[in-house]
Amino acid sequence: MRVVFTLVYKVLMKAKSYAIAAGTELLLTFPAVLFMAALFVRNIQPLQYEPAHAAQQIVNWYAARLHIGLWGLLIGMPSVVLVTGCGIVFHKWRSESELRQAAGQTFATLIAHLETVLIALATAVAGGVLTIVALHLLTD
Repeated sequence: MRVVFTLVYKVLMKAKSYAIAAGTELLLTFPAVLFMAALFVRNIQPLQYEPAHAAQQIVNWYAARLHIGLWGLLIGMPSVVLVTGCGIVFHKWRSESELRQAAGQTFATLIAHLETVLIALATAVAGGVLTIVALHLLTD
């Protein structure tokens, strides 16, 4: 019975550490995502209206703090996430055979249904293009 509890504890601690790592990575990318979202929102409508005005204030805050805003929040923190994320994925890829098997099965399924996957990708790209064009037309 003690062996079962020890095994469950190890699995939970491992899952907990990966959950903490995922949460930390999301928090580290949040400032850059906020900035990119503010850039997008401020171009949707004229700056005198909300939420474009608030988005412009966020962009101005980042621009006024070049070393903290640009270098730290937009380059430094996402770079840390990129490096640590690659390390974690590489470690999990090497240590977990189930992950490799699942990835192989997924890849085989995608190849078996390649035409459908390509149609889905083309549809998503067309939707993205139409969204960008529509937003551009709304801002003019």
